[in-house]
Amino acid sequence: MSGHVRIERDGPIARMVFDHPERRNAITVDMWDAIPDTVQTLQEDSEVRVVIMRGAGSEAFVSGADISEFERTRTGNAGRDYDALTARAFAALQSLEKPLIASIHGFCIGGGAAIALTADLRYAADDARFAVPPARLGLGYHTAGIRTLIRIVGFSETADLLFTARRVGADEARHIGLVNEVFAKNSLDASVDELAQMIATNAPLTIRSAKISLQELAKLEAERDTARINDSIERCYQSEDFREGVRAFLEKRKPAFSGK
Repeated sequence: MSGHVRIERDGPIARMVFDHPERRNAITVDMWDAIPDTVQTLQEDSEVRVVIMRGAGSEAFVSGADISEFERTRTGNAGRDYDALTARAFAALQSLEKPLIASIHGFCIGGGAAIALTADLRYAADDARFAVPPARLGLGYHTAGIRTLIRIVGFSETADLLFTARRVGADEARHIGLVNEVFAKNSLDASVDELAQMIATNAPLTIRSAKISLQELAKLEAERDTARINDSIERCYQSEDFREGVRAFLEKRKPAFSGK
């Protein structure tokens, strides 16, 4: 089986599930290829306000790229095609304008860690294990991935993770800023769902604008699209949700945001 990426919907919450449990959700070529279309589906679904990424089963978020395919997919000229495939997947995840949460249990290694790093928020079970192991495989780690890791955990921690290729437990991941919070494994799903529901009740256009600002500010200054930020802010001011938020505040009630 080559595994697949599937969507589960629960009202305004959607889950993108990496489903390859017989290989601890290792990502295959077919799965990498499916990610951009999956993200596009979630982006275009107006009912979806928050997306949670998780792995199927109980052993892993994503244990990495499927190494059983490497001799075929990452040797010689094929390696460039594979890199382009994964770059498209990462770009799609990073371009999603809705909040993206990684709910991480078990193994989160290599390509799995890179997928988790595309999320806006990362929450881990206490059994989570992280590693960035290209040094154990003789692979070069691309600049974009290193830049993302530096932005999240800093230069020194990035050097540690890349040079040693060691595994990091959930508590250390929390300490270095790799994850936002750690929960007991049996409460991870409920805790993440509660946080996602909290986000989903807020104004979607405001959340979108905040995410656009975060996306642009994470770029080098010369690459930032300030017009995109300003347009998203202006759209909030022109929205029905802004008027609803003001009315709800004055009437001392909870607002009912529509995303319009």
